[in-house]
Amino acid sequence: MLRDPEPQTASGKVLWHFTMTLDGFIAGPEHSMEWMTGFTGRPGVEEGYVATTGAVLAGRDAFDSAIGDSRPYSDEWQGAIFVLTHHPEDARPAEGITFLSCDVAEAVRIGLGAASGKNLEVFSADIGRQLLDLGLIDEIDIHLAPVLLGDGIRLLDNPGGAPILLDLINSDDPTREVDLRYRPRAAAGD
Repeated sequence: MLRDPEPQTASGKVLWHFTMTLDGFIAGPEHSMEWMTGFTGRPGVEEGYVATTGAVLAGRDAFDSAIGDSRPYSDEWQGAIFVLTHHPEDARPAEGITFLSCDVAEAVRIGLGAASGKNLEVFSADIGRQLLDLGLIDEIDIHLAPVLLGDGIRLLDNPGGAPILLDLINSDDPTREVDLRYRPRAAAGD
């Protein structure tokens, strides 16, 4: 039986969390996020992440092109934001942003410390892939948006890599496929 996932809990997890298109993109070209406009989630989901997230770990490309001075979950969430970069010296300063130049495992240690028992959310495809390779991702939360983007930043881009098997948390059968059925919308003017 497939059921709605339980609300997220604040238990010090490393959580790779994204809204993703049906074809696997988490951002458009150049990290654009305009494609997300107009999609709705289940009531209470965003509030649950506001309450359970203690810190965010993002990558430099996303910070420079998409995040900037904006905060996850608008201004409701006030946790620490860390941006992992090889070149912190040329990063544009931003209030509430700490730039880190270390390996990803150290960035997770720093982020979990700042999260004070709440979750550390990873908002980076590349950092998430590295953490998966190291066994440091506790959970992957995906909100699937009903759109095919066709180009952009994929959740996992690992050509030649081995498959990574996942267990479905919100099912009695952790290996169960999830069935989705969508219908293309008619183009405007059709």
